Amino acid sequence: MRLGVEETLGALNAALGPGGPVWFKETRARHLRVRDFLAPRRALQARFGDDQVPERVVHAIVGLQGPGVAPVLSCAPTPAGLALQLRRSAVFERVLGAVAAYAAPTVPAAPGPRVVLHCPALRGSPCALRLSQLRAVLVADHLARALHAHRVSVRLVPAVRDPHMPTFLQQLRVDWPAASERAATEALRSRALAELTPARNAEALPPGALGRVCLKELVDERGRTTGYDPNLDSCLVTEDLLVVLAELQQAVQDWAEDSSLGLAAAPDAGTDSCMVVHVVSCEEEFQQQKLDLLWWKLDDQAPLRQKHLVCGPVKVAGAPGTLTAPEYYELRHAQVCKASALKHGRDLAQDPAWMEIFRVLSVATIKFEMLSTAPQSQLLLALADSSISTKGTKSGTFVMYNCARLATLFESYKCSMEQGLYPTFPPVSSLDFSLLHDEGEWLLLFNSVLPFPDLLGHTAALPRTAPGLHITARTEMVCKFLVQLSMDFSSYYNRVHILGEPRPHLFGQMFARLQLLRAVREVLHTGLAMLGLPPLSHI
Repeated sequence: MRLGVEETLGALNAALGPGGPVWFKETRARHLRVRDFLAPRRALQARFGDDQVPERVVHAIVGLQGPGVAPVLSCAPTPAGLALQLRRSAVFERVLGAVAAYAAPTVPAAPGPRVVLHCPALRGSPCALRLSQLRAVLVADHLARALHAHRVSVRLVPAVRDPHMPTFLQQLRVDWPAASERAATEALRSRALAELTPARNAEALPPGALGRVCLKELVDERGRTTGYDPNLDSCLVTEDLLVVLAELQQAVQDWAEDSSLGLAAAPDAGTDSCMVVHVVSCEEEFQQQKLDLLWWKLDDQAPLRQKHLVCGPVKVAGAPGTLTAPEYYELRHAQVCKASALKHGRDLAQDPAWMEIFRVLSVATIKFEMLSTAPQSQLLLALADSSISTKGTKSGTFVMYNCARLATLFESYKCSMEQGLYPTFPPVSSLDFSLLHDEGEWLLLFNSVLPFPDLLGHTAALPRTAPGLHITARTEMVCKFLVQLSMDFSSYYNRVHILGEPRPHLFGQMFARLQLLRAVREVLHTGLAMLGLPPLSHI
């Protein structure tokens, strides 16, 4: 079984006896020089009074064992609290001997819940897509990838109909289905006609409108306490709105059909086990609330769990608020091409291989800008050329640059090995990981490789049973993690010469370091895949 940060913290807190969690994992380099976990002094005083932690408790902590629990070297009182250090060489050996287990999400034993991800922004054309809507699209795509990786059954709605939208989504590396046929609306239309309220003052209905349906009763019954706008009183029912409902209805019904055909499904296959998550921009939420209530009004089988993941507004510094998603992409693409021409001293825009790299860098820039902030928070975009520099440590370009540095490192080793300068890579079981004693090496393992499966689990966690209409998702975690990983790797790579002189007595440390960076590379590639980004071999 793989070692886990959460498993280790759980065991440490249990060893202190009844009470809330006390221990936390250190992340800063200056603290990791002396400890890996800390139980703060004040928290211990609240638990044990002014007395010291009983000696028997300290002894129990040093001898901790269990599934996923990292081996402990020492535990001692300090002015900051109870400081614990792991047996680092043993942790290196356990983790780097099973890299695949740490570079992938933890797959649950049973199938996960069923989720319909609905992104209303995809019903229009690319040229009408505002930046706040683009943000919702990227959040929905990233969330879908994280859920799929954890064996959650996901249906994506709507299937896009605009003929230009699939090409634009492919350009953005967003994986979303296209429509094959129009969903049937007859049953919903009949129910809507039966629920229509009489027209007020000979109200003239717009083309395609059937009339108004009263929603006030539903708002009073289930909406006020959960967060629906109390001003919702009616909804104008149109043919387009019925198509939206029919697509959502079909997505839920498909699961029941799969179950009846004997296909894999969650154990609780009723509609109540399904959660619908509407990923909307803040401008779209009021209309989406109407749609929620209308679905309940017209469909007795509509899922009881409908949640809103509302993405905050996107503000552009020094630019009008009318910038569309395609214009934003073209701006970033032009900046990437310009920066490359300055770096390489020539225009590479006509080289097909380089053009593909430029497209990937443009999308990486956009996704890291849009996804590095918690989705519910306001996002401020700076459109200056500095946003795509490889020297800046916060950008997607910086992450892709370090991905390429890793690829170059392993390609250099391969070429040198083929020339006979280095031996072939030995079995991992024969490596001596006690030779890894640089603080940057522990920083990479302890902050990046070891906690990565837990991070992916948090990204895919949706609070299914949380009360209220609104939910949050941690879609910013992967981008922030990859930026920090790239910063730690870049600092280490700039300071430590990995491929040393071809002398036999140096090979042991070199191979231990290469195995560590193999793990870093695999974690980086998995993280990029969660964003729909391929690894680059050069920039």
